Amino acid sequence: MLRITLGILISYLVGSIPWAYIFGRLLKGIDIRQFGSGNVGATNALRVLGRGPGIVVLVLDILKGLLTVVILGQTEILSIVFGLCCICGHNWTVFLKFKGGKGVATTLGVLLGLAIKISGLGLILGLLAITWFGVFGFWKIISLSSVVTAIVFPVYTVLFRRFLKQPNLLICLSVILSILIILRHKSNLKRLLQGKEPRI
Repeated sequence: MLRITLGILISYLVGSIPWAYIFGRLLKGIDIRQFGSGNVGATNALRVLGRGPGIVVLVLDILKGLLTVVILGQTEILSIVFGLCCICGHNWTVFLKFKGGKGVATTLGVLLGLAIKISGLGLILGLLAITWFGVFGFWKIISLSSVVTAIVFPVYTVLFRRFLKQPNLLICLSVILSILIILRHKSNLKRLLQGKEPRI
C-alpha cells in the first residue's frame, strides 16, 4: 500500500513539472501564462518561444508520461493508475496553483508506455496518429486535431477490442482520457465555434 501511495505521489509530481513555464522563464524571462493562449503546454510554447523550445517542451511532456508508466508501473493496472496521476499532474500542477496544460502530450507518453506493456494498444496508437495528422493536415489547427482524436479514441478501442490484451480496461481508459482532453479544450472549442482558433 505504501508503494502504491508513493507511486501515485511521484507520478503526480513528475506530471506537475511545467516545462513550458520553466523554459519561458529560462529563455525569455517571461511567464508563458501571460502570452499566447495562456496555456502551459507544448503548443503555446511553440507559439511563444519558437519551434526549437516548443519541440523540446513537447518531447519532455511526452517523456513525463512515458517514463512514469515504464519505470513505476509494475503491473498493467498500476501502469494505468500512475499514468492517469501523471496526466492529472500536468493538467493541474501543484507548482502553478493547480493550473496546467491540456494533457495531450503527456497522454501520448502514457499511451506509448502502456503500448510497451499491453499488446494491441500499438495498433490503436497508429490509428490515432493517422487521425491526428489527417485532421491537422487539412485544417492546420492543433486543438481540433486533438479533440477529434480524443473523440475517436474510444471508438477505435471498441472496434478493435479483439486485438487488445485488456479490452474492457482499455475501453474504460479511453473514455476517461477522451473526456479529460475534451474538457481541457473547452476554451478552444468556443474559439473554434467562433472561427477564432489560430492555425499553425
